Amino acid sequence: MSEQYTVAGQTIPTITSGYGGFLIIWGIVISVVSDSDSITSFFPSLLGIPLLLSGILAAKIPEKRKLWMHIAATFGLLCALGGTRFFMVMSDGSNYASGSMLMLLLTGSAYTYFCVQSFIHARKARQE
Repeated sequence: MSEQYTVAGQTIPTITSGYGGFLIIWGIVISVVSDSDSITSFFPSLLGIPLLLSGILAAKIPEKRKLWMHIAATFGLLCALGGTRFFMVMSDGSNYASGSMLMLLLTGSAYTYFCVQSFIHARKARQE
């Protein structure tokens, strides 16, 4: 069994940094494009900041990787849970807010799944 879990050849800390960066950019772009005055339009960015930092710190401080990746997985789960609000607003029609919620639901769920798979992989690697 390989030492690190990868998805499409990328390690989880790399994916975490990329996902965090994506969320930061998404929140800023959607807020600007939609001309929103609401702080909630920056919600993806606010979740992306700790993900980006966790990914960077997990890569830079390998002895604390487990801690940083558990923190990142928690924020990934928060993304997915925040995205469930999509089901409450989907009857209002499609707009920037509902699109952001759907994006958070889908990407947060996928990211959390990859984190869980990574944790399972690490546990099996330790047992061998």
